[in-house]
Amino acid sequence: MTSASVAAPALERVAALLEPDERPDDLSEAGRGGYLDLIGGAAPASTGAAQDLMLTGIVPRIYERWWRPALGRVAKGVLGPGMADERRIARLYLGLAPGDAVLDVACGTGNFTRDFARSVGADGLVVGIDVSQTMLTRAVEDTRLAGLGSAAYVRGNAQELPFRERSFDAVCCFAALHLFADPMRALDRMASVLASDGRIAIFTSCRGRSAPLRSFESVMQARSGMRMFERNEILDALEARGFVELDQRLAGFTQFVGGRLAESA
Repeated sequence: MTSASVAAPALERVAALLEPDERPDDLSEAGRGGYLDLIGGAAPASTGAAQDLMLTGIVPRIYERWWRPALGRVAKGVLGPGMADERRIARLYLGLAPGDAVLDVACGTGNFTRDFARSVGADGLVVGIDVSQTMLTRAVEDTRLAGLGSAAYVRGNAQELPFRERSFDAVCCFAALHLFADPMRALDRMASVLASDGRIAIFTSCRGRSAPLRSFESVMQARSGMRMFERNEILDALEARGFVELDQRLAGFTQFVGGRLAESA
């Protein structure tokens, strides 16, 4: 049985959440790789070396076991949370329940997507969206092996999410917002696709306060294309978009931020 045939029912559920002009005419053709490809050869331009690596064939093979944990440890510090702790923080912020619809933005190889699928169960739906074909190929295969029929994947632009408004109960974006060319536009779209009272969880960069540290961060930002957010920048951006009950946890060069979209937003 192919990955595409296993993923087909979930992809049909995803197609129903797409904006009308984003829905492919031939779902079987668009989903032949096991994920729904909405951009083909029209991928957004890379923001630098860090994002370029995500598009290679090498990184997906080592991403979950070596790459992501190692980079995370450097960024979060020796005493910062590990990968299991990150998943726990994401679940805490998102407050997932059986039947929820969840969007995992810049899902990579689907390590968080699969975890969320276990939380929402067969009646729920978790959609991972990413631009990297190699990452998504690995995500589809690992999800098939895990037997998680409520998870599906889309190849698309995370800054211009292709989904209808109010489609999801929760949105997660871990270790990616700082790589987007227009992160504030991405936050606009995340807020747009969230239902009233929906939850958001973000893990991204955070600048230090000392002059030497900020100088180092500026060099790192210039060389990698990775944006370093000011300490209150994400909190302020979420508040401006109608999020309440905001929480921030700092760890090294990083921050975890969660919140809930007010019902009137």
